[in-house]
Amino acid sequence: MSLNPAEISKLIKAQIKNVNQDIEMNESGTVLSVGDGIANVYGLKNAMMSELLLFPHDVYGMVMNLEEDQVGVVLMGDNPDIKEGDLVKRTGHIVEVPVGDGMIGRVVNALGEPIDGKGPINATKERPVERVAPGVMTRKSVSQPLQTGLKIIDSMIPVGRGQRELIIGDRQTGKTAIAVDTIINQKDQNVLCIYVAIGQKASTVAQIVEKLKQFGAMDYTTVVVSTASEPAPLQYIAPYAGCAIGEEWMENGKDVLIIYDDLSKHAVAYRAMALLLRRPPGREAYPGDVFYLHSRLLERAARLNEDNGGGSLTALPIIETQAGDISAYIPTNVISITDGQIFLKTDMFNAGERPAVDSGLSVSRVGSAAQVKAMKQVSGSLKLELAQFREMEAFAKFGSDLDAATAEVLNHGNRLTQLLIQKQYSPMPMPEEVLSLFTGKYKYLKQVPVDKVQDYEEKMLLFMKANHPEILSEIAEKKELSDDLIARIKEALDQFTSEYLIKEGA
Repeated sequence: MSLNPAEISKLIKAQIKNVNQDIEMNESGTVLSVGDGIANVYGLKNAMMSELLLFPHDVYGMVMNLEEDQVGVVLMGDNPDIKEGDLVKRTGHIVEVPVGDGMIGRVVNALGEPIDGKGPINATKERPVERVAPGVMTRKSVSQPLQTGLKIIDSMIPVGRGQRELIIGDRQTGKTAIAVDTIINQKDQNVLCIYVAIGQKASTVAQIVEKLKQFGAMDYTTVVVSTASEPAPLQYIAPYAGCAIGEEWMENGKDVLIIYDDLSKHAVAYRAMALLLRRPPGREAYPGDVFYLHSRLLERAARLNEDNGGGSLTALPIIETQAGDISAYIPTNVISITDGQIFLKTDMFNAGERPAVDSGLSVSRVGSAAQVKAMKQVSGSLKLELAQFREMEAFAKFGSDLDAATAEVLNHGNRLTQLLIQKQYSPMPMPEEVLSLFTGKYKYLKQVPVDKVQDYEEKMLLFMKANHPEILSEIAEKKELSDDLIARIKEALDQFTSEYLIKEGA
């Protein structure tokens, strides 16, 4: 079949007529359908993934699906006035947030806009919220500790600067409490902190910000908030925005701590978006790329080598489990991405053992590489002793007659458990943690009644600060216990313990 000249000229004229229209369709598009915060837009052939689009009424949307002749867009705000046939324009910008020192002490939303009533943010630079994680050649091994101020974590599940340590447990087991205490403990440690609240009640976030202010922690902290009442796209962006803010400081040689509270709600927000965009559901109705969602976020935590500024970004993601099931989809995903987990147990929390950290299921894959030598010296055998105690405790429930060795393991374990209990909002400096654990290691608690262990610890620390401040300053300075220092600590503790036992009539 051949075309005659008249038909050929007709086709050419039609194509010439549509050239301008095609150019226009590359840069703008038309809303085909809109609903549930999702818009399908025809055209926009040059649109990029995660690009911001401008809808009528100054509403922004983010490109999530790229198809042959249309794009799937999630809307950043709820606007009922957007309708079919509306014109949509490209902005040419990927989603970006302001970064820099102007963010310190501020509370911002997922797009980096201030929501604390303190006026505009003085930021001269913006960064895209998504970016590729630092490569292997730019990194350095994790060897510097990030002190949480919690004895049970710093002694057995140490966190290093540049590490990713998961905090996991059921709701109401103290996950956020550990994160907030860790932020409070960074005062005067030269660490900048970012707290990302995803899908939480605004009142809960307000309480956390108030606590941080009360302890002077807002002086070095940025809070990124996307509350439960906000659209899913903003909850989805929030952790990436927080990470971009932290990366700016990391690349300028600073140490940064970022907390994602929590990634379970983040995955739920992503699932809501994916299902509305008609992406096929997989296990537990999550889309197939939900693993990539968290891996590309957490891989951005790193410790950079000197050639790249030597900064670090330490991530403490939080995951909420249902009835302690750590083998569910999202928990197993995040466990496999992180360098260890701090597992919180409901039974321990209800029994008053707080922080309710299960030392058996908790692990740090960086381990003692991220501990100061003094801490290693006093906590080396702690995990084993507690494991023996837990096992003996289970058996002791069945029998009444215990031999002397078993009774000693149980007595020692009971006292260690009490020693590791710590009040909320009272993180301890490293020298005090070392002295406290020293009393456990060298059996100074043997004659102290179990219910008096915490009282003993409190008074012992006051005694050491008042009478032997040089011991505390030497531990802080040298970060290890020499034979001479151990002898001096023992001498001071012998004196205090004998006085304490006489006073308490033990």
